[in-house]
Amino acid sequence: QVQLVESGGGLVQAGGSLRLPCAASGRTVAIYMLGWFRQAPGKEREFVAAIRWSDGSTYYADSVKGRFTISRDNAKNTVYLQMNNLKPADTAVYYCAARLSWTRDYDRRHEYHYWGQGTQVTVSS
Repeated sequence: QVQLVESGGGLVQAGGSLRLPCAASGRTVAIYMLGWFRQAPGKEREFVAAIRWSDGSTYYADSVKGRFTISRDNAKNTVYLQMNNLKPADTAVYYCAARLSWTRDYDRRHEYHYWGQGTQVTVSS
């Protein structure tokens, strides 16, 4: 079992920044990849970014490239999503997710085994 706890959400003005930590606990040695997804009201949950735990390789949705950065601190078992130049369209509940084995489909939510409870990010115009 892997437990994931997100934090850092809040209300920010357009153009502002937020950093979302996701702390992993439990069987963390088994984690292959950690991803961030988001879900806006009335919309499907969508991929934002992912990082391969072993070597730090990163992957991003086109909508956030150049604005968001995913990183990890292996010693703290924590992954971070740094979000800059936020837009109202970024408003959503942000979820951290973990996958325990290799996949090429890192951007598909059904590929992930464990999920956090989510943290709300609201960007005002």
